[in-house]
Amino acid sequence: MHPVLLNRSNLGSLAPAVSVPRYDPSRVTGGIVHLGLGGFHRAHMARYTHELMQHGDDALGWGIVGAGLMPADRKMKDSLGPQDNLYTLVERGASDETVTVIGSLADVIFAGESSAALLRAIDNPHIRIVSLTVTEHGYCLNRSTKRLDPEHPLVRKDLAQPDEPASAIGIVAEAYRRRMAAGLPPFTALSCDNIQHNGTVLREAVLALAALRDPKLADWIAANGHFPSTMVDRITPVTAEEDIAALAERYGVIDRWPVFSETFTQWVIEDDFPAGRPAWETVGAQFVNDVAPYEFMKLRLLNASHLAVSGMGRLSGYVTIAESMADPLITRFMAALMDRETGPTLPDVPGIDLARYKATLIERFANPAIRDTVERVNTDAPLNILVDPIRDRLRAGGSVELLSLALAAWLRRVRGEDEQGQPIDVRHPLAADLRAKAIEGGADPRPLLGITALFGATGADERLRTAVGRWLALLYSNGARQTLIEASTLLGF
Repeated sequence: MHPVLLNRSNLGSLAPAVSVPRYDPSRVTGGIVHLGLGGFHRAHMARYTHELMQHGDDALGWGIVGAGLMPADRKMKDSLGPQDNLYTLVERGASDETVTVIGSLADVIFAGESSAALLRAIDNPHIRIVSLTVTEHGYCLNRSTKRLDPEHPLVRKDLAQPDEPASAIGIVAEAYRRRMAAGLPPFTALSCDNIQHNGTVLREAVLALAALRDPKLADWIAANGHFPSTMVDRITPVTAEEDIAALAERYGVIDRWPVFSETFTQWVIEDDFPAGRPAWETVGAQFVNDVAPYEFMKLRLLNASHLAVSGMGRLSGYVTIAESMADPLITRFMAALMDRETGPTLPDVPGIDLARYKATLIERFANPAIRDTVERVNTDAPLNILVDPIRDRLRAGGSVELLSLALAAWLRRVRGEDEQGQPIDVRHPLAADLRAKAIEGGADPRPLLGITALFGATGADERLRTAVGRWLALLYSNGARQTLIEASTLLGF
């Protein structure tokens, strides 16, 4: 099979196994601007939008203008531009996969050095939604309060140069100001990040920044802006060079930056879009009045389990989540964590069979076709997904032994070296402080738990210090494998 460059002209030359758009991608125009054009967005929201376009041309006006906000995102623009903003999505099950060319991107903007072109794109009155997947780090929050941190370097920069914002929050605030000044209707700001009450968190951060700039702007946004919350779910590993090569060899597609994901996908959205929205419910999204129970379920069961598995998996020497789940001890640890500690913190979730949902999570994590690395999860997942359920369990007087084991693995990992003395790449805004405190405390978790930006008052709770200290001491003295064995015996999993 002779590989073919991916672009509009070559769509008709692709192999029959590759699904191509039934619509004309050249007719796609922007109705959405998305901040943080990474793999997850392209596997999730852009995929839903593509599927909607497959159903009828009336959706072609909801094309996505994707924006990269980081300096490294220039590669995205350079990769997708020559491909007419097309890309390939490979969805992998345990035994099979589907390959689809996605055509829902109307344009790609690199905003890693200047946000001017991005702001001009949002000025277009046809843009009715500005969405975000920038991870929790991109919201410039105080990690303990989850509110905007006025001392954050990007916030200080945005306040000094408000018409040239660099942060996602600054861009949304300035884009609203420009709409206000032009007398244009406001857009809907749609967070698709793994943050509890993500719409509310986004709204409060934007309002806080706007108030620091001009109270009148904050008042206008409060009265006119809309910030629905969402729950998003699809495991999407970082694309590897070998994946790109395999796509060309197996399917004959030369794609500079394809996306690989699992087959499972879920999207629950609060229906608050006064300026209009795509009919995503036609292609599987679920619109609800209150997304909180669903996002709570996902954060407590999927995300907390992901971080627990990846932390213990990294210390045990595993590279991927699937390799970690092939270890029966880690699988049983995850199941016990959900059943005994994170699951009991959930409210009722309408229409969800929680036992089946938990079983599905174990199946998804164990999928060998998804090479999701423990390092990606350890880097991307905010620590709050462990700290929040710990706080709730302590408040209710419940056990936190399993959560403490997961937290102890996180504290051991941020020392920056594994059990063989080899370096661990800890990519975290507080990485230097974390390493210093980990070395200072060793088996004593108190120096790390004393970082109030991460733990707040919870880090001083003696119940937590005792439980974490027990497991951290074992991790240092006996290693991850023996600690898991002892935990399995002591805790009965």
